Amino acid sequence: MISPSSSAAELIAHLQTLRSEDNIAGMARFGIVTETAIGISNPDLQRIARLAKKDHIRAMALWASGIREARLLALYTFDPKNLTEAEARTLAADFNSWEIVDCAADLFVDAGLDALIPDFAADEREFVRRTAFAMIAGAAVHRKTDPDESLLAYLPLIEAHCSDNRNFVRKAVNWALRNIGKRNRTCHGQALPLAERLAASTDKTPRWIGKDAVRELTSEKLLARLG
Repeated sequence: MISPSSSAAELIAHLQTLRSEDNIAGMARFGIVTETAIGISNPDLQRIARLAKKDHIRAMALWASGIREARLLALYTFDPKNLTEAEARTLAADFNSWEIVDCAADLFVDAGLDALIPDFAADEREFVRRTAFAMIAGAAVHRKTDPDESLLAYLPLIEAHCSDNRNFVRKAVNWALRNIGKRNRTCHGQALPLAERLAASTDKTPRWIGKDAVRELTSEKLLARLG
C-alpha cells in the first residue's frame, strides 16, 4: 500500500510490479528515453504521487535511482517551497529526455526559480537549454498574477537562441514565444512582431520558429479570445 510513509525503496519496488514492455515500446515511438523505463504512464505516476505525498528527501533518493518512472515520481513529490537553486542545477545536470525536462520545468516554475532561466539558456547542453524555454512557456500559462513585463523581458532571450537548430531546443523556443503571445493582448502585441521578424529570416531554424508562431498568433480563434 502506497502511503506518505513509503520509502524510496518501497516506491521503486511498487513501480517494478507495474512493468509493461508494451508501454515501453510505445514510449519509444514518442521520443521518450526508455533505457531505464518501466513503462508506467504519467497519469498512473501522478496517482501514485498523490498517495505518496510530498517528501523532499525521499524525492532526492528516487531521483538518484536513475529510473525513468522514479525520476518522474521524484519531480511530482518534491516540495517546491524547499527546492533550492543548487538542487535544481544538480537535477538539470542529469536531464536526458524532453519529458523529464518539461516536468521539471513546471516544478522549477512552482519553486520560483526564475533566476535560473538565463543561466540555463546560456548552457550549451541541449536539455538544459530546453529547460529555460520550457520554464518560460510554463510561467506564461501558470503564473497568471505575474506582471506582463516579467515575461516580455524574455523575448530578447528567445531571439538570441532562435538559431539553435537542435530539435528539442527549437521546439521549446517556439513554445515559449507562442505562450507569451497567447497570454493577453499586451503580450501578443510584442510577441507577434518578433514572430514575424523571425519568419522573414533567411536562416531556416528561426524562420520555422517564426512561421509556426505567426500561424498560431494570428488564428481567428486566438484573436477572438484575446478580444
